[in-house]
Amino acid sequence: MGYGSGELIIRSYNAQNDRVRLEGLESICEVGPADKPFLFTDTLGDPICRIKNSPIYNMLVAELAGQLVGVIQGTIKLVTLHKPPKNVAKVGYILGLRVAPAYRRQGIGSRLVTKLEEWFVACNVDYTYMATEKDNEASYKLFVNKLGYVKFRTPAILVNPVNHHRSSQISSNFKLTKLKIKEAESLYRKYLSSTEFFPIDIGNILRNKLSLGTWVAYPKGETWGKVPTSWAMLSVWNSGELFKLRLGNVPISCFMYTKSSQLIQKFLPCFKLPSIPDFFNPFGFYFIYGVYGEGPLYGKLVKSLCNFVHNMASSKSKDCKVIVTEIGGNDTRSKLHIPHRKSMSCSEDLWCIKNLKNEDGKRVHKLTTMPPTRTLFVDPREV
Repeated sequence: MGYGSGELIIRSYNAQNDRVRLEGLESICEVGPADKPFLFTDTLGDPICRIKNSPIYNMLVAELAGQLVGVIQGTIKLVTLHKPPKNVAKVGYILGLRVAPAYRRQGIGSRLVTKLEEWFVACNVDYTYMATEKDNEASYKLFVNKLGYVKFRTPAILVNPVNHHRSSQISSNFKLTKLKIKEAESLYRKYLSSTEFFPIDIGNILRNKLSLGTWVAYPKGETWGKVPTSWAMLSVWNSGELFKLRLGNVPISCFMYTKSSQLIQKFLPCFKLPSIPDFFNPFGFYFIYGVYGEGPLYGKLVKSLCNFVHNMASSKSKDCKVIVTEIGGNDTRSKLHIPHRKSMSCSEDLWCIKNLKNEDGKRVHKLTTMPPTRTLFVDPREV
């Protein structure tokens, strides 16, 4: 395809030559929907911050007439996808696709995806997948209508704002315990190793410096040495150490309401009005992952664990403004009990998948038509 001003070159990212220019590209791609607020990321000067903790990663840039006009990122890992004996697959994850506004609708986005897929194939990847908002029409048309991706799963993204002036209540009927890394890894492998998208290198995730720990909750009077009648677990990842978020396209009325609520909370705490966090400056967030448990008290135990994470964020991090949890779309028992603000959450995120091994074309059809497992493990390294 001709681009008018020269040949389009797609190549690997070079930190020394591309870093500053890539920051410029990201800044002009910050424009979101005109009719509603949107979030965009601040990479803190490190363009590969969202992928560098993955086992294998790559970033490609599109260059035209000496200008960077597009970028895409990809990671590779081993996960559980199928039932035994073929329960492990190598998957590639696509994220961070950006094309400069002046160069859109010229096929640059599809060229970037195709080149990244070629890298996946060279690395013997079985499937490639991506996540997008269900109402992102441009992304849907590109991946599904043009590039052959199919709908796979619709997880729910739950967002809970952190109130730095008030603690969340934790039931006195439950005991919370922080697990050692080896114990947490053993527990995850025992209960989640057959669920969708469970990463084979779970130990590396738990040992990462961004993983703040794994906690379990169970009724008081019972011991963790024996399996309690009810229990729940989760892990916490400090995404704010990698990059920040910022809210854009916010009406001035919302800005004034936020500021006034913070002033009331500060100077008139007796009114006990909820304070809205300042989302207009860059802020960090905690990501809850690996949510699981069993027993009739599971929901209440999960809620207590989430309240504990909220209190930890409130007391230990002035920068953390929200706590994010992503769960399987049909995991209704968790969704009912994980604290979240409905207006800030997404009930249906969209995951799309594509088979990269043509000799086994029936596998992706079977994968996308079989009922999803209740638990969906979301890798915090890919948030």
